[in-house]
Amino acid sequence: MPTASRMRATVLTATALLLASVLAGCGDDSQDEDVWAQKLSWEDCPPPSAAEGGGDAPSPLPDGDPWQCATLKAPLDWDKPKGDTIDLALIRAKASGSAGERIGSLIFNFGGPGGSGVTTLPAFGEDYTRLRTRYDLVSFDPRGVGRSAPVECENDAQLDAYFQQDATPDDAAERTELLDNTKEFNAACEGNSKKVLPHVRTTDAARDMNLMRQVLGDDKLYYFGISYGTELGGVYAHLFPRNVGRAVFDAVVDPTQSSEQGSLGQAKGFQLALDNFAEDCTSKIEDCPIGDSAQNVKDRIAQLLKNLDRKPIPGIPPRELTQTDATNGIAQALYSKDFWEYLTEGLEQAYDGNGGTLMALSDSMNGRSQNGEYSNLVAANISINCADDKARYTTDYVEQKLPEFRAASALFGDFLAWGMVSCTDWAVPGAADHPDVSAPGSAPILVVGNTGDPATPYEGARKMVTALGKGVGVELTYKGQGHGSYDSGNKCVQDAVNGYLLDGKVPASGTVCS
Repeated sequence: MPTASRMRATVLTATALLLASVLAGCGDDSQDEDVWAQKLSWEDCPPPSAAEGGGDAPSPLPDGDPWQCATLKAPLDWDKPKGDTIDLALIRAKASGSAGERIGSLIFNFGGPGGSGVTTLPAFGEDYTRLRTRYDLVSFDPRGVGRSAPVECENDAQLDAYFQQDATPDDAAERTELLDNTKEFNAACEGNSKKVLPHVRTTDAARDMNLMRQVLGDDKLYYFGISYGTELGGVYAHLFPRNVGRAVFDAVVDPTQSSEQGSLGQAKGFQLALDNFAEDCTSKIEDCPIGDSAQNVKDRIAQLLKNLDRKPIPGIPPRELTQTDATNGIAQALYSKDFWEYLTEGLEQAYDGNGGTLMALSDSMNGRSQNGEYSNLVAANISINCADDKARYTTDYVEQKLPEFRAASALFGDFLAWGMVSCTDWAVPGAADHPDVSAPGSAPILVVGNTGDPATPYEGARKMVTALGKGVGVELTYKGQGHGSYDSGNKCVQDAVNGYLLDGKVPASGTVCS
């Protein structure tokens, strides 16, 4: 069952899980050396673990250079830096330019939370060829993720059942079942990962990045954060403003919102993306195969979901496509305009009684591979969000809020509202209502917002700029579609980002690309 918090920031990593690969280590042991003085041992990357999504080892870069992996030791508890340690998985592609042109290591976080950076960076590596001329490209599995002391909750068979339950209950019995299943999932997380759960907050990951920066040999942090990665970057800037070098935030999480406000914002964002999808299909010269007007497209989707609530259709055998799977798959496809053709195909099939494509899209969102194994994307996502977010919502509260969510989106409103109960019985208290990203004294941070972003709505970019503080946040707007801007291929956006990261040229705040 997808949660509201998980939908806010997973697409790049979730999709990459179907494409990518890689490694590094995890485990707890007693610290016998100063973690700040450690030296990394870079080696060829083996295939990714099941928790990272499985698959093959990453192929060499286009120029033949290999991807390299290493393990960084970090304190399990940053309040006890001499206590137990965990292993954090890292990956890098060494800079392709001359040694004299190299700036340092550019660290990426692609979002989630819960996505494996070790598998995602190779999947998107060619997109950052220009940046590699002056940087080692580096990413990592944050603590609790992939091979970095991964959170473990339910097994694959249990997760298959978990994701097919009714995520939008219509009566008391369905509400009870939803809450009971959530409690069982959360109890499994506590039972299997009790030691690490209190230590997967974003503030812990930010401290890990500061350690990473020093061990990699950089005086300043050079950083590219996408989606949840913008929240992580903002928290880092708050904790270590004087250590920020050049940083870019793309697909920006609004740091001022509670988890409820974020979910409501997503309902509006996904509705906007659905509106744009429907309009795009019906405005083309050839006939739109899923409706004769934008409203008809949306009406037919709504009717499909109602029908699936009553009677699922065949999906990927032996599983059936439920209303929850279909809604999840539609949301996944709306993350990128590149996926709209798959959404059209999936809807055509579903109207003919075949739910295979929509279920494949839903599996991608959930981190399920074709062999039926799940990465720990969802377990890590829920664990990190629940450790970060202080709010704990009851079913009664959600019911009171349903009209507001339905007004925001008839299709996604219930889905996102009920997702708010995912932390209700979590074993670890949440840290705060929202992250503190104020960063007086930080170097400029380029904040890129996409007007058509469904998962991190555009308004969040300006909120991030304001919250970072005067003279820190620099706003850049991209008038486009999908989650994120740099990977859209828009030359204006890429020139601005490359100009800052490579040459230190800060664009004028308020610059608009289209």
